[in-house]
Amino acid sequence: MAPDAHLGFERYLTRFQTRHTPAYRFDLVVLGGGVAGSLAALSAARRGLEVAVVTKAGLSEGNSRYARGGLASVLSGEDSFESHIADTLGCGRGLCEPGVVERIVRGGPSAVGYLESIGTEFDRSPGGERILSREGGHTYPRIIHARGDSTGLEIQRALSDALRNDDRITTFPDTFAIDLLVDPDGRVEGVLAETSSASMVVFGAPEVLLATGGAGQIFRETTNPVVATGDGVAMALRAGARLRDLEFVQFHPTCLYIAGAARVLISEIVRGAGGRLIDRDGVSFMSEVHPSGDLAPRDVVSRAVFRRMIETEDTNVYLDLSGLDGDPHALFPSISRICRVFGMDIARDPIPVRPGAHYFVGGIEVDADGRTSLPGLWAVGECASTGLHGANRMGSNSLLEGLVMGMRAGESIPSNVATVFKELSYGETVRHWKHTGDPVLNVNIEDLTYSLKSMMWRQLGVERSFEGMTEAVQKIGFWQRVVRDLAEPNQRSWILTNMLTVARLTAISALFREESRGVHFRSDFPQAREGSSAHTLLTPSMDHLGSVSVAVGCLPIDAANVLSTS
Repeated sequence: MAPDAHLGFERYLTRFQTRHTPAYRFDLVVLGGGVAGSLAALSAARRGLEVAVVTKAGLSEGNSRYARGGLASVLSGEDSFESHIADTLGCGRGLCEPGVVERIVRGGPSAVGYLESIGTEFDRSPGGERILSREGGHTYPRIIHARGDSTGLEIQRALSDALRNDDRITTFPDTFAIDLLVDPDGRVEGVLAETSSASMVVFGAPEVLLATGGAGQIFRETTNPVVATGDGVAMALRAGARLRDLEFVQFHPTCLYIAGAARVLISEIVRGAGGRLIDRDGVSFMSEVHPSGDLAPRDVVSRAVFRRMIETEDTNVYLDLSGLDGDPHALFPSISRICRVFGMDIARDPIPVRPGAHYFVGGIEVDADGRTSLPGLWAVGECASTGLHGANRMGSNSLLEGLVMGMRAGESIPSNVATVFKELSYGETVRHWKHTGDPVLNVNIEDLTYSLKSMMWRQLGVERSFEGMTEAVQKIGFWQRVVRDLAEPNQRSWILTNMLTVARLTAISALFREESRGVHFRSDFPQAREGSSAHTLLTPSMDHLGSVSVAVGCLPIDAANVLSTS
């Protein structure tokens, strides 16, 4: 269970020298341009900070733009903060932090107001009122949308425009962040990155904020874009930041499943509008599973769909929109357009769907303002673990969290501009990448990536077991060694290394939690452990050789129940 401590988690992915690397200096470097990163950058710039926004792909590319659901916020008189708080706590299965939940929920209306002030256009009735809908887990209609099922795209459009128009913000698209740089006192002081021309560059700053999104791409079936490979979480671990609750991966129950088609998310608003899940025989089955039927919490629906697929020996179930009150084509234009390409009329033909990895609930441990355990390092959005979601994210709470925590972090980051121009203290990194140069021994990165994704789907998917997860830990450890010793040191290998790192830590965390809670379901421990609602903590430490070991335990850590691994 505990492989060689020097295997896999090495401090740096590549070597470089300060005198050979161009350096840009800012007050704040933000990695990621989605909702959370954009709000942090804009908030910090309003306070006079000079900000760099570094994105792996284009400025607008990331999970936020693919949010087809909506944004949850208390915006009507019949709703209340207390109700939204209670719904969130109930969905989180005992692992939400009530103070965090209250702060984020109460911050919703002002965050929505800010979005509208920069040009975000939410859907409104003919009378000009915001249209509110209900999703799974929510007691009242409190979900706002834009262009039906294109909420994330509209929010991202407005935010990206605001970033480009702010003179204090400089954007660096198509720039891959490799590693965080830490000074001898243990404070983050910059980021090593590779530009689109494969040139190394350093972004130096006294404060660095990670808003790098999730890691859905470690699974074969996922709603996430190709950039969601867990880079920020892996970087944070290598630099020494604590991680939390990586076992909690939410699977969205309804992803379009057609051979040759991208796994497009079919938003929960479709079920909120009256869509029904049926099996191959046309049987509606969710009413047998949960009192809320098709609007049960996502973990419940995903498991029910998964089991129905097994029972009916089918590769999917179906989403029936024929009973909607209204024209499905007008209500859900994006879904209609995609399905039409594959010969389906969503008003008549049931849509084939199955679960897909959708959201990483756990991530980098942060406080109420977004500070990590590492001085100078902040994290917001999906890569962070704030305590809002607990063991199961409630629908549309993620955009809310990204907005509120992004603004909060941007307002809390110190404006200590005098430190920006200090001489950067890092030197040449130590990395023993043993690429042989022998084409016979080269690693097939694409094949290994697919093998990882397939295994994670089988062994760490909707349902898990001790045997499957143990196999996953062992295989990932072997693959990490292969990539380290034989792969050519380039961006493809570094991304795969990040994926392997997050996948292995996810499996280790899931093995450590010997119960079923929220989105984490173990067939060998199918019940929640009474009185056990502790977080899973991953605490890294570095040895004199530059390798990172990780202690896995609970919060508070029980010294008699701590597993050490690499």
